[in-house]
Amino acid sequence: MLSSAAPPAQSREPTIFFFEGERAGLTKRRTPLAGFWALLAGGVLLTMLTLALQPITDVRDCSNYGGSGNASAFRDGSWDLLYPLLLLGWLLAVVVEQLLPVTWNGRKTGLVVVRALLAVTAALTASCCAGINLLLLCH
Repeated sequence: MLSSAAPPAQSREPTIFFFEGERAGLTKRRTPLAGFWALLAGGVLLTMLTLALQPITDVRDCSNYGGSGNASAFRDGSWDLLYPLLLLGWLLAVVVEQLLPVTWNGRKTGLVVVRALLAVTAALTASCCAGINLLLLCH
């Protein structure tokens, strides 16, 4: 055999979705807010939207107070449909964020599950408290 023969080519693992050297974000530094961005950003945006819409917060301010029928807690009745859809979209964004591998980022399974349950429970509780209160106020 010749000693000057080229060494055999090393087989590399193919990378399909990520840049070489990066595996689903596992090489990145952990951030304490990983998995809570959708919860926090969505919560802030929905709070700002709710404050901007200035919904009715007292039953006596409803247009149907003392009578029967349905009224909206918002000035524009279309928000009775759009507002719950936005709350549902926020909840789905929180769930999808918990399913992303970059959210796990080298954490142990138990911690990932606890963080996911905390985020989803917080979003669900806030959605139900805000949505049900506002949407059933004048009905």
